[in-house]
Amino acid sequence: MPRIRGASIEEHHEVVWADLAAATRQLLLERDYDSITMGHIAARAGVARNTLYNYAGDKSALVLALTQRLARPAVERVAAIAARSADPAADRLREIIVAVLDAFTDQVVQLMFRPGSGLPFVEPPKSSDNPFHAIVVEVENVVRAGIERGEFRDVGDVRLTVELLSGVMRSGAERIGRDPAAFTATERAAREIILASLTHHPGRITGS
Repeated sequence: MPRIRGASIEEHHEVVWADLAAATRQLLLERDYDSITMGHIAARAGVARNTLYNYAGDKSALVLALTQRLARPAVERVAAIAARSADPAADRLREIIVAVLDAFTDQVVQLMFRPGSGLPFVEPPKSSDNPFHAIVVEVENVVRAGIERGEFRDVGDVRLTVELLSGVMRSGAERIGRDPAAFTATERAAREIILASLTHHPGRITGS
């Protein structure tokens, strides 16, 4: 019987998922994603290969599951920011941009934008399978609140606008993936571009 890594089955599963995420990150530092196999991940995580298939049927499914789990803190953080309805919409949006880009500093999360990874994230996030779908919904709500209060201009189709602006975040995530040291500059540029597209006087936008 496999050794249980925790005081309960639930805790055991959490520990294994954490080990799988750590193993995947380590392997990504050493080799190209395409050359990583389930056997590599199992060996690095210290689990039997047969056990690994209890968590996911193949590498794409495993990375998708890991991405969904790793995205939870970002989703919760964004929801908490968006819920501060008394705060100006622009302030909340600035914080959301930082929270989302911060999530993309994780190498496993970065895989969602890698062509060929098998993950359903190469298009704008519309599916409930995408862990960032909830974030898009929260951003739409913040933008609508900003329009209602007169903080943002009336952009017409809010959903389309947010979908287009998500392209800025995608580009930012890709940039951070290539060069983690560029996080501060990338975050600043993303914030300025997004807020400039929503405000009445984009030329007056200043960073916080």
